[in-house]
Amino acid sequence: MTTINKRHISTPLTLPIIVSALLFSTAACSNQSGLTASTDSKDAKNSPKKSAVSNEKPEFTTKTVATFDEPWAMVALPKSNNASLKFLVTQKTGELFIVDTATGAKTEVTGIPSVAYGGQGGLGDITVAPDFATSNNVYISYAEAGKGTDSNKFGAKVIKAKLSGLNSATPSLQNITPIWQQTPKVTGQGHYSHRLLFSPDGQYLYISSGERQKKDPAQDMSMNLGKIIRLHPDGSVPKDNPFVSDSNKIASQFWTVGNRNVLGMRFDENGKLWISEMGPKDGDEFNLIEKGKNYGWPIVSNGRNYSGTPIPDHDTRPEFAAPKVTWTPVISPSSMSLYTAGTHNDFPAWQGDFLVGGLSSKALVVVDVKNDNTASERYRYDMGERIRSVLTVDGKVWVLEDESDSKLLQLIPK
Repeated sequence: MTTINKRHISTPLTLPIIVSALLFSTAACSNQSGLTASTDSKDAKNSPKKSAVSNEKPEFTTKTVATFDEPWAMVALPKSNNASLKFLVTQKTGELFIVDTATGAKTEVTGIPSVAYGGQGGLGDITVAPDFATSNNVYISYAEAGKGTDSNKFGAKVIKAKLSGLNSATPSLQNITPIWQQTPKVTGQGHYSHRLLFSPDGQYLYISSGERQKKDPAQDMSMNLGKIIRLHPDGSVPKDNPFVSDSNKIASQFWTVGNRNVLGMRFDENGKLWISEMGPKDGDEFNLIEKGKNYGWPIVSNGRNYSGTPIPDHDTRPEFAAPKVTWTPVISPSSMSLYTAGTHNDFPAWQGDFLVGGLSSKALVVVDVKNDNTASERYRYDMGERIRSVLTVDGKVWVLEDESDSKLLQLIPK
């Protein structure tokens, strides 16, 4: 496991939004003598993927495409013929936009369900169905308020809907179908997670379900809070899920347990699932997600409680899966994307690396993963603003700032 600790981090240079080579690299961020490598693979191999490219830290400038108020997620629509690339972008307050990345034009999509906006809640993630080319279906997560006696309680919900009128002036969501929801709804409006990701073969939908700042549900098999969920695209439970049981239907949804607040999920080039996860006070995590494993929250963490009271580290309880990278001080990871070359190859040095957005750190963090399942922070860029979302498409990179008057930026290599 690689530990990024304040004792080994030099003070970063503060620059404006144009990033230059003077920003600190991994070598400047971390004293290599303070790194602890994980070697949990019996067949460890050295990854050759970086040998053919320069290790010099890439530089870039940024180009503003559009602006938003409290955006949360973005996904690229499949590109057809010579049409310009378009994104779907959600705003926490309940709006969904189609954005033309060539012109910056935004078209609002109607028919969005009522969302429980407040705290970390509101309209959340969006992804396109594997068969979008023929179905026009999308999947959306959002925070939903309870009813009646539960009107002061909240939980994440996932729906499937048809995106109708995609190329018209009045697109809308039609045929809305519920897929999944957090059970039970609880008080408070934090740690929904509700990140959505399809497996590379399109057969499974993964949903990150936060523990809603309640801690204990992450280890409670009667609640689907604090878990990674794995379903078929129609919401049914795969028979090979690790906790499938006729007597505990809700546990049948779980792929992993003991997760806190997972806001980034991506598969690597070898089909392995990786997540970025917010720790408590210190100890943000980068984890390899494996079937049926328990990641220990709230029993273990490489951070502390916000009150300052200690939490046992992962190495005190080896039965729990330990993170591959931890960050102290935190980077507050918001989302992540995998960089791969396509028609374009703007950043060849990043090939196969994960790009992780940082909120409190106002950073773009590049994480390198090896074939032996070790990982480490490779580069860090000071972006000057909180980064809510990162997206790589066909060898190009876009980032989305956080909060009001936030910019959608394309990274332009120097």
